[in-house]
Order: sequence, then C-alpha cells, then structure tokens
Amino acid sequence: MLAGLFLFFVGTLSFAQQQKTRSQDGGKSRSNGQQVFASNCAGCHGLDGTGTQRAPNIVTTPQIQKLSAEEIHRIVSDGIAGTGMPAFRRLGEPEITAITRYLRILQGKNETSPLPGNAQNGKTIFFAADGCSGCHMIAGKGGFIAPDLSSYAQTHSADQIKSAIADPTQRTAQQGLVTAVSNDGQRWEGIVRNEDNFSLQLQSTDGAFHFFSKADLKAIERATGSMMPSDYGSKLSKTQLNDLVSYLLSVGKTAASPRKPANEDE
Repeated sequence: MLAGLFLFFVGTLSFAQQQKTRSQDGGKSRSNGQQVFASNCAGCHGLDGTGTQRAPNIVTTPQIQKLSAEEIHRIVSDGIAGTGMPAFRRLGEPEITAITRYLRILQGKNETSPLPGNAQNGKTIFFAADGCSGCHMIAGKGGFIAPDLSSYAQTHSADQIKSAIADPTQRTAQQGLVTAVSNDGQRWEGIVRNEDNFSLQLQSTDGAFHFFSKADLKAIERATGSMMPSDYGSKLSKTQLNDLVSYLLSVGKTAASPRKPANEDE
C-alpha cells in the first residue's frame, strides 16, 4: 500500500513537472525561433523577414504566404536548388521547426492561438469618438494620418499588436507631428509625406495635403516621439486591450492581401 502511494506521488510530481516544462517551453518558443531566425536568416531576409537586396520578402509575398508550414519547413531544411537559398539541415529538426514557427508568427498566421477577446467590442473601441479611427483606417473607414490597419494583423501576431498598442518602446516607427509656420504666422500641423532641401509636403488629420516652399516658412517645428498616444497601456483595461487586438486579428483574416508595413507608425 505504501509503495502504491509512493508511486502515485512520484507520478503526480512527474506530471506536474511535465506540465510546467511545457508551459515554459511554450513561452520560450517564439524567443528561441526569433534567435535562430536572426542568426541564420536575417542576414539575407532582414530581421523582420521583409527582405533585403540579398533575398526576397518572405513575410508578405503572396506566393510565400500560401505555403503551408510543412512546405516552409522543407524549404528551410533542403534549400532551393539553383537559387541562393541554402539548405539548413545541419541545424537539426528542433531549430528548423523553431524557424518555421517564428516565420508563421511574422506572417500573422499563428492560427493555433484563439482570439484573446471579443472582436465586436474591439470594433466599438476602435471606432469610438476618441479611438483609433481618428488616425487609422480599416476597410475604408477612419482617419488618414496614420497607416491603414486593414491587413496589419496578417504580418503581426497578437502579442506584437498588443505590445505596439500598450508599449511605446515596441513601436517600429516613431513618427511625430510636424508644424509648419509661415512667415505671416499661419500654422499647419500634420505628418511629413515628402521633404527635400527646398520643399515640404504635410498631410493634416483631415486628409488634406499641404505643399510648402521652405523659403516661405518661418519655422518647422518637429515633435519628438510617436504621434500615437503613449498611455494606452494604462488607459485601456486588459479586457479592452484584448478586445481591440481581437478586432484587428479578425479584420486581418478577411483582408484581401497583406501589405508591407513600410514607414508605419504603429
């Protein structure tokens, strides 16, 4: 009887340890994949996978988006004959699997993870009077001053989206508002769309474009940091943040095609 109880106790501890290890491994899976990708793939494809002069975009290119996880795994392992894509079979199965999973996260296809919140509630938050739609657009509705987020979730995971909303340090771009002041004191505020040594083009929050010769401007005032509010992490509750992320994920699944997030202020 004592032996039986001992075996039961050992078995329970073993099961609990396995569950703890799986949980820890799950939390580390993305980090490990990111490290392996950075060491072996980023030199050609870029840290975010959107390509360099040496290798193509493997995140938003439609042909690559259509590949299954198994097909990506095989390409990483065997390479592509006749191209600059080498075989990485030497890394071993665990590392190749980590690369494949991380690439799927970059592609916004971590479909095994359920939506973290209520997408309908998230839509209400997005289009509220003081919400995201004042600057961002989705499916043709919303503001003009910030990037269109219709397909944003196709190239960003739920964790990446949440971090970009709540943590200013995690935003890939820090584009601030610029104010052009004319010689007669008039002021125009917006985002710089084009600029050279002699001219400046601003787009204001109403979507209008304003063209200036720098010779006609008394000053160009540039705000530091991102134009996106930095207090969403405290302004939004955990539930509201999850709802908003769910809405962006749900929209991303129905968007026609992903677009490269170039020069965006998340």
